[in-house]
Amino acid sequence: MNAIPIIDTAWHPLANGCPPDWASGWGQDRYGIFVEFTLLEVTQRLRWIPPGRFLMGSPENEPGRYDDEGPQHQVTLTQGFWLFDTPCTQALWETVMGENPSHFKSPIRPVERVSWDDVQKFLDQINGRFPELNLGLPSEAQWEYACRARTETAIYTGELAILGQCNAPALHPIAWYGGNSGVDFDLPEGEDSSSWPEKQYPHTRAGTRLVKLKRANPWGLYDMLGNVLEWTQDHWHDDYRGAPTDGLAWERTEAGADRVIRGGSWDGDARGVRAASRGGSDPGHRLGGLGFRCARVQA
Repeated sequence: MNAIPIIDTAWHPLANGCPPDWASGWGQDRYGIFVEFTLLEVTQRLRWIPPGRFLMGSPENEPGRYDDEGPQHQVTLTQGFWLFDTPCTQALWETVMGENPSHFKSPIRPVERVSWDDVQKFLDQINGRFPELNLGLPSEAQWEYACRARTETAIYTGELAILGQCNAPALHPIAWYGGNSGVDFDLPEGEDSSSWPEKQYPHTRAGTRLVKLKRANPWGLYDMLGNVLEWTQDHWHDDYRGAPTDGLAWERTEAGADRVIRGGSWDGDARGVRAASRGGSDPGHRLGGLGFRCARVQA
């Protein structure tokens, strides 16, 4: 079943011909509508994700599938939303927070080694500077819907043939993962990757990479797969039985429960770099392959 467009009445930059007060730039290109904000000298672009309907999760015959990716279920997002076109960069994090916790330090690499709890502090800070920006984490459903961009295959460019643990050739044009993240790696603090099994390309030192080096998805989103895993708003559930179908975050009442992470990372196996792949982590954990991107849902 293809994602079905839904009429959306929420504001977006072209609806009334003028951007919001916090915007430093806006427009439309081959990917769709975008808007930008600038904090000091750091500019971040957000992409408009139109409303629609999609099948969340993976079919039982998808190569590399985990049981927690089912059952597949239809989700309807009646409202569009904005999403960072890249993971949050170290430059933006440092501008907001005044420090940089990342291991692989470089301004236009994704920030990493940030916990879910750390991200909440970042959101408080940036929303304090731009009260009308109202950023948050995407729900798990919003994240997968945006990643798929009206596609239904394992990755947004088609099916994924997994030839080895770190070898899926279709990933190379769109994602940094265990099979290619060390190719021409340019930082001295790279992780020793010489023993990683069945790599698509030979390499001995690997880590995160600059954002936007790989092909964007059809909605202009970069690094949705690979580079760093991304926190979402949802609490972890072992599968989708009882999951909401409206695209909202699925949260628990108990404090400290694991939160969902999505997207695969630079040191991940090929099977983890699929649109449906998911995991969970303690909200206090900080990992060298874990970052985030922000969403803004229209009121």
